Amino acid sequence: MFDGHDLPFEENVEKTKEIVKLAHAKGISVEAEVGSIGGEEDGVVGEGELASVEEAKTLAATGIDFLAAGIGNIHGQYPANWKGLHFDRLQEIADAVDLPLVLHGGSGIPQDQVEKAISMGISKLNINTECQLAFAKATREYILANKDQEGKGYDPRKLLAPGTKAITDTFKEISGWMGTRPVKMVPEEI
Repeated sequence: MFDGHDLPFEENVEKTKEIVKLAHAKGISVEAEVGSIGGEEDGVVGEGELASVEEAKTLAATGIDFLAAGIGNIHGQYPANWKGLHFDRLQEIADAVDLPLVLHGGSGIPQDQVEKAISMGISKLNINTECQLAFAKATREYILANKDQEGKGYDPRKLLAPGTKAITDTFKEISGWMGTRPVKMVPEEI
């Protein structure tokens, strides 16, 4: 994933071309981003403007394999006054580029909007904040219930287990919205 959306557009395009060349030479796929995703990520604050269809086409022409575009999505928690995804722009971009589309800032988007976005061409949904919030809540509850003071409840494996389970449960729920079939990652015998 190369995120050059905060660069001047021409610089984003040139750097993306360079990364595509390097990555593809090693058999690695490249995802790039056009338009600013709202919220803050890695110290970059985006206003959440809609991606330009023309810029999406230009970035797609660099040879990238996946395209993430700003369609009203936000990194982090969605504010109460969030107006939702801009499906008209998603449709325009989906019609203009022949690439799998990615929805950054997927945490907190209502299920019906996630499902509609997928039906319109979103093939990958980035979720992180919901998992982090579930982890924090479950870990906090464990500590507030003084379970870390019982026996060896302070052992990191025990202390972090409720948070880890909360992340797993959150992911299973959201991945179900995407139509993802459950997959066993580790044989039960291990």
